[in-house]
Amino acid sequence: MKYLWLIIFITILIWSGINPKDQFTWFLEVFPAIIGFIILAYTYKSFKLISLTYTLILIHCIILMVGGHYTYAEVPLFDTIKEVLNQSRNNYDKVGHFAQGFIPAIIAREILIRKNIITFPKWRNFFIICFCLAFSAFYELIEWFVAIFSGEDATAFLGTQGYIWDTQSDMGFALLGSILALVLLSKYHDKQLDRLKLSIH
Repeated sequence: MKYLWLIIFITILIWSGINPKDQFTWFLEVFPAIIGFIILAYTYKSFKLISLTYTLILIHCIILMVGGHYTYAEVPLFDTIKEVLNQSRNNYDKVGHFAQGFIPAIIAREILIRKNIITFPKWRNFFIICFCLAFSAFYELIEWFVAIFSGEDATAFLGTQGYIWDTQSDMGFALLGSILALVLLSKYHDKQLDRLKLSIH
């Protein structure tokens, strides 16, 4: 599992860095995936996550790397979807922001449960949703600062495509992602956490 994860991550990272649409945008989009990889490598022995969480993190990294290679506004598959569904914009960025809520929700849930930080399920879910929404808002602030300091070079990174409610919809998709992650994966997540407890004891 570990080696397969590494092979997939490194292969797609290398692919994404070969002749990307815009080198500066590639760096901005892929940087969070690289930081995430470093954190996972550093904590692997001291706090090994379950397979579900590692798989979701890899999916999120792939989304970032694909967006970095093409830019979020020009991913070919979503250009096709745009034409077929007669959409006004390429909506790949919404996949990224949905994942920005979906994946961190499971990461946060695992940490909160295993560290026994919030034991009451309803309060834990409330905190997770608030955390994911705050994380999304913080990322939007980062995009804003990048736009201020880099000017036109940040256009591809922002990926607004002229949509005036892009920031709000990005946070909305992250919120939706966090809620769906808790609704759809909590039971399966609990089963994997129970297996982990049995393996430890």
